[in-house]
Amino acid sequence: MVHGRPDKHDPATVGEGTWAVHGGNEPDPGTGALRRPLVMANSYLLPPDPEEMDWSNPEGLVYTRTTGANQLALETKLAALEGADAAITFASGVGALHAVFFSRLKTGDHVVVSDVTYEAVWRLFTELLAERYQIESTFVDVSDLDQVRSAMRPNTKLVHVETVANPTTKVADIAALAEIAHAGGALLVVDNTFTPPPLYRPLADGADLVIHSLTKYINGHGDAMGGAVIGASDLVTQVRRDSLTDLGAVISPFNAWLILRGSVTLPLRLARHQESAQRVAEFLAADPRIAFVAYPGLASHAEHDLAVRQFGGRGFGAMLAFALDGDSELQNRFVRELRVITSAVSLGHDESLIVHSGPSGRGGTEHYPEPFRRYGHLRLSVGLEDADDLIADLAAALDAVS
Repeated sequence: MVHGRPDKHDPATVGEGTWAVHGGNEPDPGTGALRRPLVMANSYLLPPDPEEMDWSNPEGLVYTRTTGANQLALETKLAALEGADAAITFASGVGALHAVFFSRLKTGDHVVVSDVTYEAVWRLFTELLAERYQIESTFVDVSDLDQVRSAMRPNTKLVHVETVANPTTKVADIAALAEIAHAGGALLVVDNTFTPPPLYRPLADGADLVIHSLTKYINGHGDAMGGAVIGASDLVTQVRRDSLTDLGAVISPFNAWLILRGSVTLPLRLARHQESAQRVAEFLAADPRIAFVAYPGLASHAEHDLAVRQFGGRGFGAMLAFALDGDSELQNRFVRELRVITSAVSLGHDESLIVHSGPSGRGGTEHYPEPFRRYGHLRLSVGLEDADDLIADLAAALDAVS
């Protein structure tokens, strides 16, 4: 919301599109260049008396493993985009996830986790953190709030969910989950990668920390990796102190610079992504050769009403899952027939990406909805191509394998 006279350097006074353009950017005082330059330095000049400086101040440029000029600019922009006090960036989204878990949990603690979650999160809580640090976890259907309440324990420290679950597109009720977590003395941590601002801001609904894989929509061009943790200053400072400075999963200045540049068009890209995704989902849902389509923008989606309420009419994201009525070989043949959509992992790029996963595979698939367990699924990240071309590509591939 805009308040009073607009100032492009004050996010409280300008709209989302204006901040997306100007946030984190400052003209270079040395050359007058209008764009913040790429600073590849590892170290920065110390003051005349270093003993007087605050080495832990994240705004004090000392050594790039703690922060650098480009990282700091990106963090400033991300914090304001999410409506937060602070942000910290990492080399990848998984680096950001691990940083939160490492900094907030210790031996004997308990975590409640969505039973549909990113593969790295599943392995962290079922194997790595469990076996090495005896951190306990309970996986629950977060759409069943009574099940979440029942899973809470006196030693529960975190509740971790995804706003829209990867890959089933289950939508989590963030406000309700925040109430449950806080009643049990735990923090709510939300992976918001599928629904970045301006689509949705979990902190406004009570989440304590928000995580993004910057590799995806915020960068948007498939050419840089990064992750972010965003929230209140005290929580973010602890993550920085415990999980960045002394563990070293720092984002490179170049990747921070690329992601800052890519984020300029985030609101425009997101609108196009979502408009096309809705059309693609409706096309697939109307074709009798398709066994199922999972997309929150469809009235048939189990959490459609929640998505309408929670996202406030701003869209439903651009990720969908579907399958042809047939076996895995049919799904693979279909993918091979596509000429516009690219078979590759990742999401949120300018180009549409599709990946086939069979009905069984990584841990946790037993919690997927029945159609996923029967057919597997095709996860489709709808890109920025013309929607008519995407639909024509899908139709031609369907015809080729029918």
